[in-house]
Amino acid sequence: MDNIIVIAIIALGGLGLIAAIILYFIANKFKVFEDPKIDEVEDALPSANCGGCGFPGCRAYAEATVKSAKENGHLEGLNCPVGGNEVGQLVGKILGLEIEAKDPLIAVIRCNGSHTNSPAKVKFEGATSCSFAHALYGGEGGCQFSCLGLGDCVDVCDFDAIHMDSETGLPVVNDKCTACGACVVACPRDIIELRKRGPKEKRIFVSCVNKEKGAPAKKNCSVACIGCGKCEKVCNFDAITITSFLAYINFDNCTLCRKCVEVCPTNAIHEINFRPRKPKAEKPKIVAPAADSSITRKPVVDKTVVKSDSKETIADNKIGKEPVITKTVVTKKPIDNKDNKE
Repeated sequence: MDNIIVIAIIALGGLGLIAAIILYFIANKFKVFEDPKIDEVEDALPSANCGGCGFPGCRAYAEATVKSAKENGHLEGLNCPVGGNEVGQLVGKILGLEIEAKDPLIAVIRCNGSHTNSPAKVKFEGATSCSFAHALYGGEGGCQFSCLGLGDCVDVCDFDAIHMDSETGLPVVNDKCTACGACVVACPRDIIELRKRGPKEKRIFVSCVNKEKGAPAKKNCSVACIGCGKCEKVCNFDAITITSFLAYINFDNCTLCRKCVEVCPTNAIHEINFRPRKPKAEKPKIVAPAADSSITRKPVVDKTVVKSDSKETIADNKIGKEPVITKTVVTKKPIDNKDNKE
């Protein structure tokens, strides 16, 4: 009996030893080497796991940066919007690369179809989801490009950077925005865009995405872009283009001169964080002085002399407002008188 127990223990121990040896060789064969810099980069990231970098989490982004640094020697196209330039410089230091500073971005709402500007024509009652309502109807104001106001963008924001305004029915973005892009993806109407924050948070953009012609667009919203092209004509920096009856301002070329804002007939172009404009002084009207009747002018004399046998006639002729004295002398041909000849 004792021998059986011993034999069983030896057999099981031998099987365990053999399995361990096999697993050891298999582990070495299929071992995946991980660069320790991946952990360093991951620790430097904000661990938001928002997906704003284009990867499913900070770990995947760290792996992509290390791989790009090894294979390409740069991190072009890789950026953590939440961490910004500070995190970018730290990652570059870990990988031994110089990272160029990038302009910070912020989400911008390109729709101004509020309850006042685009009064409701219908009332929607159903699922409170923009993606669901987008598949059913154009919108309460009639514009099929406008914000539906059901707050999908608010639900996906992890930074409390966007909320719905009850007065206008439109989303409002605050300074907490990290430009992760989650709201951009969630909006079914593509009215949210990531644009440069601008110097001192100053921004100019067309707050409309309506691609209809002027009359239908204006009918549904009083501040819609009608594609008139006035903004494009006054822009000296090729920052504005008109496509499908809709103006777009390229923030890379825009110099914030605000000329386009002045000429927009529908106020579709918004200027953010600018000082109020000073009212333009009216130019004084120049009125020609009235003619003084007390000043006598010298008469213009037009003398036309025509010879006459016996008299001179002086005629008064008014040219314009000045008296003209005309002296006319008429010469008469002599009349043949047969009696006198005889």
